[in-house]
Amino acid sequence: MAPNDSAETTGEATGTVVVRRKAARYIVPVAVAGVAAATIGLVPALADSGDPQLPKITAQELIERIAASDEQQLSGTVKISTDLGIPSFGGLTDSFLPGAGAADSTSSAAPDTKLMELASGTHTLRVAADGPDKQRLSILGEGSEYSLIHNAGEVWAYDSASNEAYHAQSGQAGPKGGKAEERTAPEGVPTTPKALAEEALAAVGDTTSVTVDGTAQVAGRDAYQLLIKPKQSGSTIRSIRVAVDARNGVPLKFTLAPSSGGKAAIDAGFTKVDFSKPDASSFSFTPPKGAKVTEAEDLKAGAEKDGAADKAHEDLSALEDFRGLNVIGEGWSAVAEIDIPGGSGLPAGGSGDVPAQAQQFLDALGDKVTGDFGSGTVFKTRLVNALMTDDGKVYIGAVTKDALVKAADTAK
Repeated sequence: MAPNDSAETTGEATGTVVVRRKAARYIVPVAVAGVAAATIGLVPALADSGDPQLPKITAQELIERIAASDEQQLSGTVKISTDLGIPSFGGLTDSFLPGAGAADSTSSAAPDTKLMELASGTHTLRVAADGPDKQRLSILGEGSEYSLIHNAGEVWAYDSASNEAYHAQSGQAGPKGGKAEERTAPEGVPTTPKALAEEALAAVGDTTSVTVDGTAQVAGRDAYQLLIKPKQSGSTIRSIRVAVDARNGVPLKFTLAPSSGGKAAIDAGFTKVDFSKPDASSFSFTPPKGAKVTEAEDLKAGAEKDGAADKAHEDLSALEDFRGLNVIGEGWSAVAEIDIPGGSGLPAGGSGDVPAQAQQFLDALGDKVTGDFGSGTVFKTRLVNALMTDDGKVYIGAVTKDALVKAADTAK
């Protein structure tokens, strides 16, 4: 490895990215969970040419380099691999949300529907960006391709498998906000290592160790490796490693390793990347002959007609019944406490309140626990765990089962 400095940093010395959102350090698990829940991770492509010899750099200097990076043009190939330990949902959508899959109010080309497929498994993407007004993201399948294109105020999406297209104005759907390389997907869906890295760095604080841990080559480019680790015990996250381009400061690879061991839960990286101006044809699109074209306005009208809009409004009203969110602890061991509307936990098996298929799923995912708080069920993934008590409270965080029980006991 190259002789890089390995210096710890705190919330007061983590560069402009962290200073801008210093308060977020009290909810590190929530920030990381947000990345995992959108769950767009990218598989790395490290070359076998060995670790490059690069000038020494401190952790703070590297963080500042990430914050200052502003590449407006790029193209490349990204692989996505996410393993959160969540069982396949299969056809459970309708069990939890009857009518959610109504065909008359959706389209196989709609971005919000298609991008959720990236929540698990391994996927290959092609990305391109040319400033704030032109981006393209394509998901490559076996003999098919799904593309999402933003060009000068218009958003097109096309699913070759179904020969369906989706069209919207950029104010209705599609990329917005952030730098060019982050806007190849709808707002809130991180699809590049940089978007993932900035989510993690925004939550860094004095409960975190941040060091420069050698060098690597990613997609043929020399990179420093930034290592982020919790100082606290009880977190489900062992470390976050970010490979940062030595020349321009753009994160090229993001890897989140769980404390339980095994392969990475989120692995993010370019296999190919080029920071020159992409060809203008990358951002042009005309629906193929015979393609079914759905307008965003028509989807909205269809949802209102079949009552889906009213149902969504009712769901939002129900969310307003939550009586606030209390955060127990801080940093990597922080746990959010939420009161369930109505003050009751999960229905007992066989009560008839939950469809049988959904009940089987919940039973398989959960572990019964007891403590000073009473009793409840812990639902586990490799990163985010949640304890639902029988008296109607939820404790959630990127912490172990024991840490959840301890938090519930503390709050009692």
